[in-house]
Formats: sequence, C-alpha cells, structure tokens
Amino acid sequence: MRRLRNITPRQAILLAGASILGAAIGGSALTGHLGLALAVLGAVLAALAAGLVLVLHRLGTLGREQRKSQREQRAVLDQTQRRVLGAVEQMLLTAGDRHRELTELLATQQKAAANGTDRLLRAQTGEVEALVQLFQGFSPRAPMPSSGGFALNPTDLLDLLHLIHTRQPRLVLELGSGTSTVWIAYALERAGGRLVSLDHDPGYAEKTRIALAAHGLAEVAEVRDAPLRPVVVDGRTFPWYDVESVADLREVDLLLIDGPPEKTGKDARYPAMRVLEDRLADTATVIFDDAHRQDEAEALRKWVETIEGLTEEGEARGRHAVLSYRRIVRQLTPAE
Repeated sequence: MRRLRNITPRQAILLAGASILGAAIGGSALTGHLGLALAVLGAVLAALAAGLVLVLHRLGTLGREQRKSQREQRAVLDQTQRRVLGAVEQMLLTAGDRHRELTELLATQQKAAANGTDRLLRAQTGEVEALVQLFQGFSPRAPMPSSGGFALNPTDLLDLLHLIHTRQPRLVLELGSGTSTVWIAYALERAGGRLVSLDHDPGYAEKTRIALAAHGLAEVAEVRDAPLRPVVVDGRTFPWYDVESVADLREVDLLLIDGPPEKTGKDARYPAMRVLEDRLADTATVIFDDAHRQDEAEALRKWVETIEGLTEEGEARGRHAVLSYRRIVRQLTPAE
C-alpha cells in the first residue's frame, strides 16, 4: 500500500488500463468469447512489444548520450590537467629563475657589503694615521676640539697644514670657523702668518674664540661675526657672508672655503670666488672643501671655466680640491 501511494499519475493510468484489459480478457474467456479474449490478449502483447522496443531505443539513446558526455568530460579533464601541469611547470620555472636572481642579488649585496666594510676600515685606518701625524707635528697647549661632525676630517686637515707648511702664506682667510681654525692657527704660529675666520653663527664663532684663547692663539687667529646677507652674483641672489666683514683684507695668500653650510641654500658657496677674487694675492692658493658634492662640484667647474688664472691642481684629494690662482694683468696698448 505504501508503494501504491508513491506511484505517479501516469503509472496509475497504465495500471488502471492493464487492470481493465485483464478484466476484459478474463470476462471474455469466462463468457465463452474465446476469440475475443485472444484478440485482446494479442493486442496487449503487441502493445507490450512496442513499448519494449521504445524502451530499448530510449535506453540506447541515453547510453549514447552518456558515452558522449563522458568523452566530453574526459576531454575537458585532459585539457584541465594539461593546463594545470603547464601552469605548475611555469611556476616552477619562474620560481627557479627568481631563486637564481635572488641568489645572485644576495651574492652581489654580500660582496658590496664586504667591499664597503673594507673601504670603511681602510678609511678609518687612514683617518687614525692622519690624526696621529697631526699630534706628532704639533703639541697642543690645551685639549683640541673634536674633528668629527662638520669639521674637516684628519686627512684633509693634514693636507691643509702641509700646504701651509710648504707655501708659507702670510694671510689666510677661512670661511666657516671650528676645529680647523685651531689647527690652522698652530700652523701659522709656526710659519709666522695670520688667520681671519668668518662665521655666520655668533654662538659657534664665540666657541671658536674661546678655543683659540685656551690654546694661546688669539694673537694669531681672529674670528669675525659675518651674518648672512643677500649678495648678487651672476644675476642671482645668494645668502652669503656680510662683505663688510672682509672690507679691510687684501693680499690673501690662502683661501679656505668651508662655508656657508649647505643647509643655508642651494649653491651656498658659489659666491666665494666672485666676491673674494679681488682680495686674493697675485699668487694664491684656494682650498675648496666638500668638492665632491654636486653643488660644490658645479661651482668649481664654473670658476675654473670663467675666472682667468684659476686652475685646479690635479684631482680633488679627499673631500677638498686645491686650486692655484695667478692674477692675469693685461697691459694696455697705447693708441697710435
């Protein structure tokens, strides 16, 4: 009974038809109409045969469709597998290339780091050696200020003092005071020269004066306050030392350009040779610190190209460049 309740309407109709046909055949046989019963039975059997043929045809169609679907699914699966394998292979190749690149980059960085460390150690060794030579050459009468920070490093200081020793300048002008001021004053005390140092920072200038006094060098070196003022050079306005601070200076034998600081403005040191050329001796030496920096290198190039008698003595040594200046005096030809 449970199964009968679950049959579909179509199945119920077929079941009812079969029951009616069965009843008709049975009734015909019982009433003596045997021929009619056989005819009805033959019709039923023919219908069953036709139905069976249709079912078999339908099953064959379903089988073919299933096989076709399986072939299509197999083709899709094969194509998907090939794509997945291709993608995995490409990933492995890319990963291999990336691993090789990273390995090479790491090796390069390690080599660069090793070279950088080696250069740093050599540079530190050079600075220590220069510092030892500085103290061997001079016996300070008080503790020396630090040569770190913005001060000239020991290598540049040693070269500068050697130039003072060999060229014996009578007047040295320094732009920017500090540790170098004390060392230069010691060298000029021995050589018999004089130092004038400019500084735009009153507090820093006073610290340098105190250091000079502590070393007994106030008679040799003078630090002047020179606030930054607008100065026009080559059609441009620059913040530069007050020109009144050097109004009394003539025949400067050695000029050390170590200021104004870079932070005061672009091309901060470019005005130096334009403003001070007329105050140099006919033959003078110019020391240009931080010549490796872009602004300073450009200023150096322009000076050498446009100022007659100014030439660079070889390549820059350390952080500074050494230039020679010889004034060109042109004699006027009398008119005929």
